[in-house]
Amino acid sequence: MFKRLQDKWKVNGWRVLLILMTFATGGSLTGFLGKLLMSLTGIKNTALYIPIYIIVITILWPLLVLLVSIPFGQFFFFKKYISRMGDRIVKKRKAPEKA
Repeated sequence: MFKRLQDKWKVNGWRVLLILMTFATGGSLTGFLGKLLMSLTGIKNTALYIPIYIIVITILWPLLVLLVSIPFGQFFFFKKYISRMGDRIVKKRKAPEKA
């Protein structure tokens, strides 16, 4: 598994470990802060709580992963990773070449 990630991300073994630690820490922090923010809203209706929670998590995750990546020394990796993820979501396509 680690070898495939090394090949995919083009990094060495230590960097894979640091990247995985950043993902884990950033994800856990996102869940913790997401629940904290949602408790401050006072929303009790499940039908309203779940969609708002998903939106909050979607906004928080990239910000917190970038923030957590700084002490792990992986900021540039995650900056590029999140940029590519955003491109996939928005589906940026190259403009068609004019003849």
